[in-house]
Amino acid sequence: MEAVPSRCLFLLFLVTCELSPDITAEIQESSDGPRASQGPVWLTDVPSAMEFIAAAEVAVIGFFQDLEIPAVSIFHSMVQKFQDVSFGMSNDSEVWAHYNVTGNTISLFRLVDNKQLDLESEDTESIDATKLSRFIEINSLHLVTEYNPVTVIGLFNSMIQIHLLLIMNKASPEYEESILRYQKAAKLFQGKILFILVDSGVKENGKVISFFKLKASQLPALAIYQTLDDEWDTLTMAEVSVEHVKNFCDGFLEGKRPRENHESEDKTPKVEL
Repeated sequence: MEAVPSRCLFLLFLVTCELSPDITAEIQESSDGPRASQGPVWLTDVPSAMEFIAAAEVAVIGFFQDLEIPAVSIFHSMVQKFQDVSFGMSNDSEVWAHYNVTGNTISLFRLVDNKQLDLESEDTESIDATKLSRFIEINSLHLVTEYNPVTVIGLFNSMIQIHLLLIMNKASPEYEESILRYQKAAKLFQGKILFILVDSGVKENGKVISFFKLKASQLPALAIYQTLDDEWDTLTMAEVSVEHVKNFCDGFLEGKRPRENHESEDKTPKVEL
């Protein structure tokens, strides 16, 4: 397919990659883990709710009038499952009004793009643990979100149309320092660019790497992609630094494309993988 509607090429490429049993187990394992027994934070007024949301990269709030409905206990179980998400609850009328809630609702708030995602009241009433878990998994975007076939859905549901991928092996000795620098750079572009980590050590991620015409010998590398018009560019580097990431992003935002026309480099029709 030579001509693909805007933002569809990369999305088609990613979501048509099947979710293998190994990846499913990996996602499940990453979500589970030991956590002190605790419940959601009780939010009694608008200032406390605003402070709660502002302090978390991802916050999930249960707006429940009736604390006896099954959804409440299911909501409590999510606190143990998701280690990097903050959970709160509120039945205060002013808090509900502030967030445009009119009935039992579960809402997810993302710092990365200041977005509020709501489950409809009827969905909340009939929610089960699997559906709520998937709602949170799909939509939990952080300053740096690790790519997998679940998070990719949430990435393309974001209004932010420019995505930056750090493609790097998480098992490499340089990973810990590199990801800290990458996270620091992500704060500089909050609301403008979604920062993503692609673990090159995961076999299935080879399709993402090949999409950007990169080889293992060129990693770590950055790949930047604009979903609106399928424009993209890459930068290979010996070391991940805040300066390298910032300069690369600034150049793309300013319209500087060292490799302006990728299709001129490869005239072969693109195919779905």
